[in-house]
Amino acid sequence: MHAHGKHIEGRGQPPGDHGRHAMGHEAHSIEEFRRRFWVCLLLTVPLLVYSDITQEILGFTPPAFPGSQYVPFVLGSIIFFYGGSVFLKGARDELSTLKPGMMTLVALAITSAYLYSVATEFLLRGGPLYWELSTLIVIMLLGHWIEMRAIGSARGALAELAKLLPDTAERIVGETTEEVSIYALEEGDRVLVRPGARIPADGEVIEGESSVNEAMITGESRPVHKALGDEVIAGTINGEGSLRVSVTRIGERTMLAGIMRLVEQAQRSRSRAQALADRAAYWLVLIAVGFGTLTFLAWLVLGESLGFALERTVTVLVIACPHALGLAIPLVISISTTLAARSGLLVRERLALEKARDLDAVVFDKTGTLTRGEFGVVGIVTEQELPEKEAVALAAAAEGDSEHVIARAIRAEAARIDVQRPAVSSFEALPGRGVRVTVDGRVVQVGGPRLLESLGQPSANELQDAAERWGEEGKTVVYLVLDDQPRAAIALADVIRPESYQAVARLREMDVRVVMLTGDSDDVARWVARSLGIDEYFAEVLPEHKVDKVRELRRRGLRVAMVGDGVNDAPALLAADVGVAIGAGTQVAIESAGIILVKNDPRDVVRVIELSRASYRKMVENLLLATGYNVIALPLAAGVLAPLGILLIPAIGAIFMSVSTVIVALNSQLLRRLNL
Repeated sequence: MHAHGKHIEGRGQPPGDHGRHAMGHEAHSIEEFRRRFWVCLLLTVPLLVYSDITQEILGFTPPAFPGSQYVPFVLGSIIFFYGGSVFLKGARDELSTLKPGMMTLVALAITSAYLYSVATEFLLRGGPLYWELSTLIVIMLLGHWIEMRAIGSARGALAELAKLLPDTAERIVGETTEEVSIYALEEGDRVLVRPGARIPADGEVIEGESSVNEAMITGESRPVHKALGDEVIAGTINGEGSLRVSVTRIGERTMLAGIMRLVEQAQRSRSRAQALADRAAYWLVLIAVGFGTLTFLAWLVLGESLGFALERTVTVLVIACPHALGLAIPLVISISTTLAARSGLLVRERLALEKARDLDAVVFDKTGTLTRGEFGVVGIVTEQELPEKEAVALAAAAEGDSEHVIARAIRAEAARIDVQRPAVSSFEALPGRGVRVTVDGRVVQVGGPRLLESLGQPSANELQDAAERWGEEGKTVVYLVLDDQPRAAIALADVIRPESYQAVARLREMDVRVVMLTGDSDDVARWVARSLGIDEYFAEVLPEHKVDKVRELRRRGLRVAMVGDGVNDAPALLAADVGVAIGAGTQVAIESAGIILVKNDPRDVVRVIELSRASYRKMVENLLLATGYNVIALPLAAGVLAPLGILLIPAIGAIFMSVSTVIVALNSQLLRRLNL
């Protein structure tokens, strides 16, 4: 394996190549739509100036020059072939899969309008439709440009996973060490892992003792004690001690590589749901083709000329493709993603936000999501005559400047309740038991159950009862001993975020089931679930099984969102209907999720669902506004009132479409009133 996009042994390309390729392709597509939009918009202005309908409405005559009568034809042809080519290609792709959608509808309208206009220019009598053709292409290019900017995102999950590995390792050679690239390591090599360093490969401890932070790989919130014979995992962070490790797995066989494979498989297996506008466009294609064909045949049967029948048919096809339909969805997406960003919600995938409205269950990873992912004091019991603040002050003083996770948690609690640590003397570490210091002539000791065993002193009943209760909840218990007498018990655990209580309660009010996943023990999981009122939890879940739990919930028929922050969450985030990443989590989770919570607030999951539901309502309203007039416009375009002398010419149809476009734009802006 090698970090930072170099390569993982046995793989054909750098892990980051997928993300870079996708990023480059999307950036190219966005730039292409932007360029075509501006070129076509600039060409449309003189085309409108030289169009008969504009001259009639505004009552002016533009400057004439030799060949000026062909300005609409020339500019219309350039706009059709340059700006319309993306829609023609898109229609070909849609039709090749027998799934006509928005591209097919646009292509049908612009092709029929262009061919009819060219025919009236040189062969038939009638009015050309260059004006309608050009404005339709410009509006549709604008809509697609807005949409692609709103949803454009790069996938870099595999590259971010690889970054967990160090670039080099200290390989032990005889009595010395040498620095080598980690891809040069072989199974059986021995490496030195210094305090605070990342472990370069999966292996077995052959010398030394330390605690290792495995939270990003296993989800275990507490640092795991490692000693002779214990396994260590590539990418995890060594604690305060030095370790000598024998490499047992490299390349494709490491746990991190396995997680990378799961991420890659999940990315490939994601199905692409059809966008809402495409579903509307699909039916409009069928309606337009059916109605247009019926119109053409009906007028021929009734004895009208070929030119008249063609004009009515083209009018139907042009009007059936409303300008507003191209903006109905992109405008809502653009506004909703802007609203979301201002509220600390980053939408990477449009479909993720669209699907959130229908969620039945939200699966939270415990560590770093519902909890802070760091040890803290969660309970204190003292003998009656010893104040809690004094107990914390003495314990913090005894722990001194140790970087051990328990020591840091106790000192943090002392700072939180604002107590001063007294001065200490004669510090002594008690291997495997704790520490001993002297404070104002009193012997103060802090340690776990083995400290009490070594003293032969049972703790007081109230301390023992509390310790047993905390033990059943999976909490770590340390004792404060004064002059060989146990005087206080302190419980430490991964601290539950205060926001988690409100988030779970609000989700349950919305009839959304709350599920918790964790690599921690059942005792810890049960305590957190009971504290928060969570409906269901899965404990002691290995990284490769988290994705299975998400799939199990989906097999029950539930639409599932996964909320997590760790490397081990990445495959599950991708397997869920909606993946939501806590922003302060690893970049891997962020790159694997459709929605990112920047503020580390579980309540933002509620805001995501509220925004999704509001956005969907606005999309439906826009689609109705964009297409509803067709109920009246299509029959009029077909000429059902022709016997009464009422015919809807294409120009009037285009005006109707322009009005509906303005209405859709204004309706979309109303979404900004949503209070997230």
